[in-house]
Amino acid sequence: MAAKNATDGPAVSRGAEATLRAVEWMGLSALLKEREAKGYRPKPLDERLRRERTRTEVRLLVEARRLGVRTPIVYDLDLARHRVVLERLDGPTLKGLLEDAALSPATLARAVRAFGTALGTLHAAGIAHGDLTSSNVLFPDGPEGPPAFIDLSMGAQNAGLEELGIDLHLVEEDLRALHPKAEALVRAFLEGYVSGNPDGSSEVRTRAKAIQGRVRYA
Repeated sequence: MAAKNATDGPAVSRGAEATLRAVEWMGLSALLKEREAKGYRPKPLDERLRRERTRTEVRLLVEARRLGVRTPIVYDLDLARHRVVLERLDGPTLKGLLEDAALSPATLARAVRAFGTALGTLHAAGIAHGDLTSSNVLFPDGPEGPPAFIDLSMGAQNAGLEELGIDLHLVEEDLRALHPKAEALVRAFLEGYVSGNPDGSSEVRTRAKAIQGRVRYA
């Protein structure tokens, strides 16, 4: 049975969709992610959503790594039980870096630019994250290392312009909400984004601005 080598451990976090548990998998420190049943949904719909989101997350994590963008390694998959065993990545989140007053502006700008490049690389390949908050980006090797994307279960492959624009809009809103010198960081992020997605960045940025306008006047 899949995930048979993972031993259940304490819950690391409980979200709206899934629970993460610290486990050991074949001697490695790992995380077991399980999408639990939702009683308020009809059972057939619940089963389908849990299965699809588990499958989507695994597919996107693997594809992102193929593109050279860091994500947790997928160790094992138990689709029937909506469980996946993932490499455990520790380190500060992007949110943590933005809130770290001791971090130099230059170091933070480099980290944000690297994040932009990584996102641009995903977008150039048609991958949208789908839930791109600053808590879903880790820096396992610290702010000078490459960023890692987690929780791609709401993402999409062959994503449309609207989905890519939403990713970009969420990032810009997060940066502006979390840092007093946000505009400089937005510029650094966009510089990285353009380098990662040179052919499609202009169109995505235009759509992100349109989304921002719709949100503002809704």
